[in-house]
Amino acid sequence: MKIYTKTGDDGTTGLFGGTRVPKHHIRIDSYGTVDELNSWLGLIRDQDIDQNSKQQLITIQDHLFTVCAILATDPEKEVLKNGKQRLNITKVGTEEINFLEIAIDEMDSQLPQMTHFILPGGHTTVSYCHIARTVCRRAERISTLLFENEPFDSNVLSFLNRLSDYLFVLARKLSSDLKANEIKWVPKKKD
Repeated sequence: MKIYTKTGDDGTTGLFGGTRVPKHHIRIDSYGTVDELNSWLGLIRDQDIDQNSKQQLITIQDHLFTVCAILATDPEKEVLKNGKQRLNITKVGTEEINFLEIAIDEMDSQLPQMTHFILPGGHTTVSYCHIARTVCRRAERISTLLFENEPFDSNVLSFLNRLSDYLFVLARKLSSDLKANEIKWVPKKKD
């Protein structure tokens, strides 16, 4: 398989199913942002963190490849002429969403109760989590816009929403593990 095909030199790219769209198309922006998120998760995984978190991130990265495949599929060509689905892969569904919820609840049960918003930072690894969380929220915003115009499996939206929550709690867990200071945001009162 050659890395370069030159087919995108005109500013277009191909979706699963062969449809060509501009590289700035909302569908490309959606799965491109998920791809960016996946890279940030790889950077977090490369840090000195516990093995359980690393394994969870590998699982999540795998699910994000599935999300990209769903987002990269032309809805008009999702079903083949013989009636079969173009994507013959396990979709992201309730099991993958439950995986995130269980991980969130497990981490959250070991953390002090949150009483204020927290300023991102405290340790480089924690900051990477917060960056990934904001990229995840951007992926979610772009994907919801795509969904309004060209619907796809709504479990993708639920997964992205839950993933941003997971990344927030992971940042708090890693702050605790790394003994980093969580700085609370306390709004200043007007005089």
